[in-house]
Amino acid sequence: MVRYDLRHLHENFYDRMNELLDNNVKSGEVAIFLFEVVSNGKENFEAVQKSADLIKSRGDELLNSLKFNEVDWTIVVRKK
Repeated sequence: MVRYDLRHLHENFYDRMNELLDNNVKSGEVAIFLFEVVSNGKENFEAVQKSADLIKSRGDELLNSLKFNEVDWTIVVRKK
C-alpha cells in the first residue's frame, strides 16, 4: 500500500494522480490519494466525483472514498 499527498496541487491533481497510477503503482497494489475538497473557502465535491470517474475510466477499482478532515478527502484505489 502506498500513500500520495496531492493537497499541494489543490484542484489540479488529476493528471498527477493518473501519472502516479500509471508509473508508480503496481498492478494489484492499493494506493491512497489525499486531496483538497475546499476551494476559495467553500467545499467543492466536484473533485470527489471527478476523481471517481477517472478511476472508473481507467478500469481500476475504487475501494473507498471518505472525508479526511474539514478540507481534505481520501480515496483508496486498487490498480487492476
